[in-house]
Amino acid sequence: MVVKLGVPSKGRLMEKTFEWFSERGVMLSRAGSEREYSGAVEGIEGVELVLLSASEIPRELAAGRIHMGVTGSDLVRDKLASWDSKVIEMAPMGFGHADLIIAVPKAWVDVDTLDDLDAAAAAFRARHGFRLRIATKYHHLIREFLKQNGVADYQLVDSQGATEGTVKNLTAEAIADITSTGETLRANHLKILSGDPVHCSQATLFKSRMAHWTDDTRATLVTLKDMLGLGD
Repeated sequence: MVVKLGVPSKGRLMEKTFEWFSERGVMLSRAGSEREYSGAVEGIEGVELVLLSASEIPRELAAGRIHMGVTGSDLVRDKLASWDSKVIEMAPMGFGHADLIIAVPKAWVDVDTLDDLDAAAAAFRARHGFRLRIATKYHHLIREFLKQNGVADYQLVDSQGATEGTVKNLTAEAIADITSTGETLRANHLKILSGDPVHCSQATLFKSRMAHWTDDTRATLVTLKDMLGLGD
């Protein structure tokens, strides 16, 4: 049995993950064309590369179908309830940085904090008869964050496309999304609420608690952790 390592299948996350492992003596590569989702591992025996979308990796870790995986820390926390009972955070990898934030229209001059948002949401419901809509892909993280900060009278609406455009398109009044520079938000006349982000995300190496670990895979893991400089 081999240790299955899930890695993002394309784009900058895949390239930076390959670089991160290569710098530590483990060479990862895609087999064939970009349409193929298999790969090769050199530098260590007993590890199989599995190429998946970043959003699939939390699910595969939780199901135990892969032993280890690289994905955004935001995705694991949002997609997996009680995430730390299903996976172990082995190493932040130092790339893929982005903040999960809440943003409102710049025209809302009196809304700069979560308390302001709470007051605006109550006033919005009183005026319009329905709850203020926040467009997001991150339902679990946003719901928990707003609950912890006492914000009520809102509803989350699902956004699978360009979340920043939902306010302009009148399908939401505010958004919660990942941002690295804030440029897209500014281009859409949105401002980030003050205070800490909902979550500071980065690419992270996770280990599955749900995968089947044999003596062989445990031995491979010890070797791999030593190569990656992760210790015990």
